[in-house]
Amino acid sequence: MTYRIAGLDPAPFAPLFGASEEELAGHRARRVVADSDSGFPCRVSLEDAKRGERLLLVHHVHHEVETPYRSAFAIFVREEAAAAAEYRDECPPAFAGRTLSLRGFDADGALAEARLAEPGAADEAIRALFAVPRIAYINAHNAAAGCFAARIERDGQ
Repeated sequence: MTYRIAGLDPAPFAPLFGASEEELAGHRARRVVADSDSGFPCRVSLEDAKRGERLLLVHHVHHEVETPYRSAFAIFVREEAAAAAEYRDECPPAFAGRTLSLRGFDADGALAEARLAEPGAADEAIRALFAVPRIAYINAHNAAAGCFAARIERDGQ
């Protein structure tokens, strides 16, 4: 069994980088500058922004399903993130050093099983969740802040 973790498509966020503060507010977004090398995980590149990098903090619907599990939260997007990162059978840098909440959903978007993964244990927890046949995909969240980290899918390759 293999899995794939992909960053978000940067295209929907690109027009916001040139937007005014008023326009950003209309999109539930704001401009920020990373003040450290950690704590600003980009959902496109799946790595933390470096100190001084410009990002957008945006409201993002990450689990767009017609169930009670529909979910949205704030995410960071780096201005320099030009392409969605992709990882197969390995975890991205943004997972390192973070406790993750891994939520396994069935094909109908209902929660089937969930577990916490301590730093360094995400790969093992992902594989354990995908050992459950009814789990179609996993949404990873940073456990402390609760924000969406990435979607993890079964990989047919």
